Amino acid sequence: MLAVIRRGSLSAAARATGLTQPTVGRHIDELEAGLGVALFTRSQTGLLPTAAALALVPHAEAMEAAFAALVRAAKTGGDATQPRGVVRISASEIVGTFVLPPILSDIRKRFPNIVIELVLNNRTDDLLRRDADIAVRMVRPKQHGLVARRLGSIPLGLYAHRDYIDRFGLPDTIEALATHHVIGFDRDDHSARSVASAQLPISREIFSYRVDSDVAQVTAIEAGLGIGGMQKAMANRNPALLPVLADHVAFELDCWLAVHEDQKDSAPIRAMFDGLAEGLTRWVSEGKS
Repeated sequence: MLAVIRRGSLSAAARATGLTQPTVGRHIDELEAGLGVALFTRSQTGLLPTAAALALVPHAEAMEAAFAALVRAAKTGGDATQPRGVVRISASEIVGTFVLPPILSDIRKRFPNIVIELVLNNRTDDLLRRDADIAVRMVRPKQHGLVARRLGSIPLGLYAHRDYIDRFGLPDTIEALATHHVIGFDRDDHSARSVASAQLPISREIFSYRVDSDVAQVTAIEAGLGIGGMQKAMANRNPALLPVLADHVAFELDCWLAVHEDQKDSAPIRAMFDGLAEGLTRWVSEGKS
């Protein structure tokens, strides 16, 4: 039922579930017969859920989450010293691309039997619905039922490549940024809003290089395309990058690690959580130096 509601047709639901279209249709017919209500009506755009079907969605999603937890629990056997299983981690595009790989490599050396799934998403994945087992977040988790640990604050600032500075110089005031090439978002301001402050009013119009990928923004800074924001620890690793307006503009993002309270004692999840906490704490400290 959920697959049909989410995708709007039997054929699309069949592709998503790996079943045939007649099989999906038969399941819907059997469910309607068992419940004694109509769940869908046909329209020119596909199948539309009835009020009865929509009322069942929260219950169906709870069953879906419970089944996912059951499957994951079945895969996470092994003793505490050599845990094995699948652990799914959610992190931002920047953290997942530049920060986590060496940390996960160290964890892999200690726990080679853990299969790692990494989801890169600047939005907040829902741990309660099992979108991920562990989440690295830049804001404090607010959902009930989560165990969260604050690892510190990550400093950010404005940076530019030496080549850019040689061509265009450095702005000496925030107002002077208007005469420079600034790198920022195009249509999605989600990441920008997370660090926006009175120090640097952020709007699309100030950017002369616009792209909605945080990773693409970092690589643009490193290529000398303009001035942009990035984590201090990342900039410190590239000697060609120089701080811009360091005395005027400085941001910090909290770094949190979260796990569902029902999963925190699973051997592979506990091993991954502790390893991530250790590695990310080092990363946070590196940004302070």
